[in-house]
Parts: sequence; structure tokens; C-alpha cells
Amino acid sequence: MSAPSVLISGASISGPALAHWLNAAGWDTTVVERFDGLREAGQNVDVRGAAREVVRRMGLRDAVLAARTGERGTALVDGSGRTVAAFPGDATAVDGATAELEILRGELSRVIVDSTRPDTEYVFGDQITGLNDTGDRVEVSFLHSAPRSFDVVVIAEGLTSRTRSLVLPQARIHHLGLYMAYLTVPRTAEDDDWWRWYHAPDQRQVTLRPDNLGTVRATLAFMTNVRGLENLDQRDQTALLRETFADAGWVTPRVLDALDAAPYYFDAIGQVRLPSWSRGRVGLVGDAAYCAAPLSGTGTSLALVGAYVLASELATRPDHADAFAAFERKMRPYVAGAQALPPGAPGFAYPRTRAGITALRTAGRLLGSRPAQRLALADRLAKTSADDVDLPDFFPRGGSTGVDTRQEGA
Repeated sequence: MSAPSVLISGASISGPALAHWLNAAGWDTTVVERFDGLREAGQNVDVRGAAREVVRRMGLRDAVLAARTGERGTALVDGSGRTVAAFPGDATAVDGATAELEILRGELSRVIVDSTRPDTEYVFGDQITGLNDTGDRVEVSFLHSAPRSFDVVVIAEGLTSRTRSLVLPQARIHHLGLYMAYLTVPRTAEDDDWWRWYHAPDQRQVTLRPDNLGTVRATLAFMTNVRGLENLDQRDQTALLRETFADAGWVTPRVLDALDAAPYYFDAIGQVRLPSWSRGRVGLVGDAAYCAAPLSGTGTSLALVGAYVLASELATRPDHADAFAAFERKMRPYVAGAQALPPGAPGFAYPRTRAGITALRTAGRLLGSRPAQRLALADRLAKTSADDVDLPDFFPRGGSTGVDTRQEGA
């Protein structure tokens, strides 16, 4: 019998991770990506909880560790850049705001893709335009390539996945009233290896994070009731950001100046909540299925764990419908925990007034104090739903992955 085949749409994190595991299980894997090449840009992401064990089982932990950003911890700063509360990355027994495996999204994608290249066909600069599930196969049409058919198709795209609408046209995004602009700025002598958060009145936030490439990753974030700003062209988005952050303070002028010097990504922050993650032989994984928003701190972990669980079900169950159903049963509680943001989120992290900012900084100082550390308060707050999933035992091709399959901390 010929090997089962899968087409995966999306070459960021969950798509290549799914290809990695299905390769190991003997599947023929093809990944299509609408961009012309691997997207090596992107901000810091972290690998938390059970996802660290997935990376270990992939045999990629050393490669991920080698590509870490070097971030030492998280600090709240005032308008002069003075630290008012600090949370060192090694001060807690669990991953806090700064995790053990902090890495740029593009770097993590590269590590995973490199591990799959010998066995996976990558088609860059193309995208799916049609899906016809015949019951036995899925006939796929592309924007540029000739039509092909596969046993299974998995959409592993982002929050605003275009391909998802071909399968689940009723999908809706739950917007959180938050917008973020992500960009890279030159590193200066004033920068250090801490993730620095600055809060300005009127629900605005500016952050700087170190990377391992000699530059700094910046974000401009703000809350508003206005919808649709992500659909503006970039010229209007730039004008909006300049107006919104004109008097914000700290390093904001430096970040605004960089808007014209480098490409940036601007988007509305939201979550995806779908009644089903599959239809017939077509399924979804990662943000396209269950984006939890960057505020959860679990997006990358959900992508890695979801890819692992889905691969294990597809590889061990003869019926695709049973595999997709089992995948949902196992992942739904994990996803629900990740999407359950704290009460008041994201508003409490974006105070309207100076008094609110003072209160936030005071709370930060208390949590970062030595008494709080002795009581492990930061540990309790830092522990996220990224830990709350049982990974199935999955031994592709009947053998071991060659690494320790026990979960960390077990």
C-alpha cells in the first residue's frame, strides 16, 4: 500500500511540526506557504509546559536552546526607563513572563523546517484556492500549481486564515479591543537583555525585547473600541500610530521613527472559537483552529502540542474522522484553559489613568519582592494552562523517538 498523504497549509510553527511527526510515522507530507520563502521575521515567542516535552521528543531541544534570545527577565519601567518592578527569568520554578525557551518566531520556524526538509515537500509562493472532499480524497486547486489530491488536508495558518473559510465559512474572530504593531529596531547602548514594559495613560503600552541577532524587537499596543483598523493600508496605520503615541514618553519617539525604516506588522488581537476543527478530510490546527491571543502566553505551546496530538491520532487511527474527533476531545480542555484570560484582561494591563498605572506598578513591586518570592506567589501566577495536558505516547514507525518521553517535572 502507498503511504498516506497530507497537504499542510502554513509553514510557520504548527504546520512544519505536524509534518515532522507525520514524516516519522511514514506519511508523505507536503507544505504549501503563500509567502515566497520561509518567514524568518517575527517577535519573541516562548515554549512552555508540555510543549517543552514535545520539542524534546522532536530531538530539537538543543537546537532551540542554541537559538534563544538571551532574555534575562521582565521589567516594568517608568518614563525615564527606570525599573520599578523586576522578574528575573531564573527566579521562579516555572516559566513566568520570560520562559526558559524564549526564541524568535522565525528562528523556531527555521529549526523545525530544517528538521523536516529531507522528507517534506515545501511549495512556497502558492496557496490553496479550492478544496473538494470526494469522500476518499481531497482534490485541491492552487493559485499557481496544478491541481493535486491528498488523503488529508490540514490548515495550519494564523488567526485570519484565508483557507479556513473554504471549510468553515461561519468562523468568526472574537476581537479583544486591542491592537499591536510589531517591528524591529536597531540596538543601542541604552538597551539591555531585559523585556521592558512601559505603560502610558489612555491604555497604551510600549515594549522592547532583546533578540539574538543584534537588534531589538519593539511593540506599540493600545486599546480602543474602534474596529477594523487592521484593514487600513500601512500609510494610514503609520499615521494612526504616530498620532496615538505622540505623547506616550520613554523610547516611543525612537520606535515611531523606525516605522518608516523597516516593515512592521499591525493587527487586531483576538481569539478563534469554533464549534468544530474539521470537516470531512480537512482539519485545522494551531491559530487557525483555536488562537488564544498573545496575552495567553500559550500560542506557540498550543501550536506544538496540537501538532503532536493531531499527528499521533492520524498516524494511529485508520479512520480520519475518528482521528480528528479524538484530537478535539484531547485538545479542547487544554485550549479552553488557554483561552480563559484572567478577569478584566486585557484591560487591567492597559490602565486609562496615571493612578491606574501607579497601582499596576505597585502590584508589580509587591509580586517581585523577596517576601513574595519566598511565598512563591510569582510561581503560582506564572503557571499557565500550558502545563495542563497529558501528552499521548507516540512512537512513530513502531520505535522510540530516541529521547526521554517522560514529561518534564513528572
